[in-house]
Amino acid sequence: MTRAGTAPAMRVAIVGGGFSGAVTAMHLARKATLPLAIDVIEPRARLGGGVAYSATDPAHRINVPASRMTVFAADPTQFDRWLRTHAALEGDPAALWRDGSAFPQRGLFGRYIAELVHDAGAAQPDVALHHHRGTVRDVAHGPGGFTLVLQDGVTLRADLVVLAVSHPPPAVPAALRGAQAAGAPVIDDPWRPGALDAIAPEACVLVVGTGLTMADVVSTLDRRGHRGPVLAVSRRGLLSRGHVFGDIAKRNWFADSAPCHTALGLCRAVRAQVREAALDGQPWQAVFDDLRANARRVWSALDVTERQRLLRHLRPFWDVHRFRVAPQAEETIARLRARGQFRSLAASLRGASWDGARVHVRLHQRGAGTAQESEIEADAVIVTTGPAHGSVIASNPALAALARGGLVRADALGLGLDVDASNRAIGADGVALPTLLVVGPLARGQVGELMGLPQVSDHAEQVAETAMTTALAMRGRSEAAATAAGRAATVAFPTV
Repeated sequence: MTRAGTAPAMRVAIVGGGFSGAVTAMHLARKATLPLAIDVIEPRARLGGGVAYSATDPAHRINVPASRMTVFAADPTQFDRWLRTHAALEGDPAALWRDGSAFPQRGLFGRYIAELVHDAGAAQPDVALHHHRGTVRDVAHGPGGFTLVLQDGVTLRADLVVLAVSHPPPAVPAALRGAQAAGAPVIDDPWRPGALDAIAPEACVLVVGTGLTMADVVSTLDRRGHRGPVLAVSRRGLLSRGHVFGDIAKRNWFADSAPCHTALGLCRAVRAQVREAALDGQPWQAVFDDLRANARRVWSALDVTERQRLLRHLRPFWDVHRFRVAPQAEETIARLRARGQFRSLAASLRGASWDGARVHVRLHQRGAGTAQESEIEADAVIVTTGPAHGSVIASNPALAALARGGLVRADALGLGLDVDASNRAIGADGVALPTLLVVGPLARGQVGELMGLPQVSDHAEQVAETAMTTALAMRGRSEAAATAAGRAATVAFPTV
């Protein structure tokens, strides 16, 4: 990997090889200006997939048109061209929507990312990019850098570590834990291979959560020929909104106007922009696209208290408008609703019990200014409430080890890890370690919007740039120290 006469490679370990970790590795390889050894630790067979893009169910599609799934901001349609060049949509006519937009199976996007990572590493003779299939069970930091111990006992050393760990699985609601412990069929991780296999076609299914994961679950059940009723519940009963197709004018209001400093002010500004867009014949999606594109600027104008207020009161409404459902899944839900097989409900869980045959779930329903208690019976309960971000440190051995060493801490918002403006992890003492970086959604507390693909891709490139700058600085200090030591040795031991 290293040419004769060059310095030893700087070693970078990336913990997690889903989308964030893989794209960081890709950008780091492309930006390398010194020999690098990049070790990506990821248990899946292919880099770039993660939870989302390792999906094998053909009903699970990307949620935005392929022409907007960009990894390179300067080339926004590259993935769409890749699909058509590789004839990747053959055998899947449903992937093309009525306007010609492509919504392929999500695993194809994972395959595309894996190819980009491989090509980036292969193109650089001074970069060795290695995928270690496994997980990190321990991490320690000392004067010589980091030591990472993998689950299989392999030990890796690194000068710099990038944390790109996956989302933690959903947390089972407290109201369901007793029934689950008693043996009730409560599926707490719908992404686990075979998680839905035991659900009979006639089963009555309760889905807890009404967002995109719920839409995926319902699409899978429908593809398998499910005939039983499906009820989806969440506190507000909000379903993810759909796309609009055709020409949408680009808006720049949030880029050009002074940012709001309160959650209430931001809410009012969004509503005003939606009304103004409607007068121009433009849909609300145009406003949210503008807001998403400027999310970092908007988020940075809010202090911690206002960010907490925004998350507490407005996050559910943001999520259902920001994270839109693929039209195929939206159409499936509409079809099942029309024939009475699917319904959604605004309700909170109050408790559950298991009688050995069915799960009895008590609900507190909301709506029309009234509230009432009810009980439903289900053959299976599926939890789709989204990642339990607050448990990410405890649920991940690598993060737990770093926390024990005082090198990482949770952010004040409960979204992930505390990081500084350069995406460096902040430790228990409030000091950031320059050689420990965080990429992806776990940095949301600092950055704001880090769930949509364009923002995550941009963030990965920024982290790769910081990693490269840090590696160059470390190499410079090392060479300066070596030069100084050589001079001292020459003085102490003159040549005879």
